[in-house]
Amino acid sequence: MFLLLYALCYWIPTTTPFFGEIFGQWWHSNGIYRTLPAFIALAAMFSGLLAMTVIDARTYTIPIQIPVVMTVLALIASVVQPLIQLRFTPLQTWMTPMADWTWSAAAIGGFAGILLSTTLLRLGILRYSFADYDEYIKEDEPLAEYPHARREMFRELMFLLPAMIGFVAGFIIGYENGHPTMLVQSITSCLLGYLVAGGLVWAVRILGSLAFGKEAMGLGDVHLLAAIGAVVGWFDPILIFFIAPFSGLVWAAISTILAKMGKKRREIPYGPHLAIATVIVVLAMPAVQFGWKIMMPGVLMPEDGIRKVEKVQTFYRGVDLTNESIPYSIYIPPDAVGYGIVKQDVFLTNGAVL
Repeated sequence: MFLLLYALCYWIPTTTPFFGEIFGQWWHSNGIYRTLPAFIALAAMFSGLLAMTVIDARTYTIPIQIPVVMTVLALIASVVQPLIQLRFTPLQTWMTPMADWTWSAAAIGGFAGILLSTTLLRLGILRYSFADYDEYIKEDEPLAEYPHARREMFRELMFLLPAMIGFVAGFIIGYENGHPTMLVQSITSCLLGYLVAGGLVWAVRILGSLAFGKEAMGLGDVHLLAAIGAVVGWFDPILIFFIAPFSGLVWAAISTILAKMGKKRREIPYGPHLAIATVIVVLAMPAVQFGWKIMMPGVLMPEDGIRKVEKVQTFYRGVDLTNESIPYSIYIPPDAVGYGIVKQDVFLTNGAVL
């Protein structure tokens, strides 16, 4: 698995159809040494997905340690990676979509709310949901028919309230205030991915449980997709969430066919379907982009890194990249001279929009 990731990131040229387009120019041009923090987080994500799939399929539970390790490594990578001097790659300036101050402040406020709620939970001020769940589990059955799901959802809403208030407050404070530094953008993009991905699953969990009177999705699924969002950013988890049900439909069809053949029909939890969808979105991104263009014509997918001239201006203060109304782009070709020596000629191209 690690060899496959390494080959897709660094070995296969970006000019190779499909396989060279999966991860892009940022990874290939900078190499393993410059992108090691991000690569470790990516490899840890796939390792966690593999371990989680095996455990969840057997026990219907996702050990909290797996998404926690994935999230911590993603946060460390988001701090360390911007501190490494990178080659400028105009087609992909970062490995995930970046956030301006509007969404960066929202992410900071929302994550601060999560930390506050977690502290209150550990202090006993907030109560754990489904604390008495084990009392309803019958022998030889991994899951229980829990009768108080709606009640527990209100406890989870109380846990999420500080995060929602912090997110909205941060959004208002940071609204249209430009763009933070690369370090801040890297960290907040990680936090934003964590919040968007986890919030998406948690919203479905709460609404589904309130509607049907039983637990709709497990908290393990919430933590899992949140950890994935911390690694890949805020947009890919949205695709993952909507692709995962198709994996479930395929499994249901296969199970039905096997049942008619006399095989025992076995249901599997939602976690493995999220893992399959993650593999599809990350490792088959060119196909996903092709499908997006067919289903969403005229709607552009969010791109990785900083693309617009006014955003690049943030990191090159004092240099006029726009020349008033004329757009310019900065190009620094990463042509290797040999043995780590890189020739980088900086020049402006009139009429080209970055």
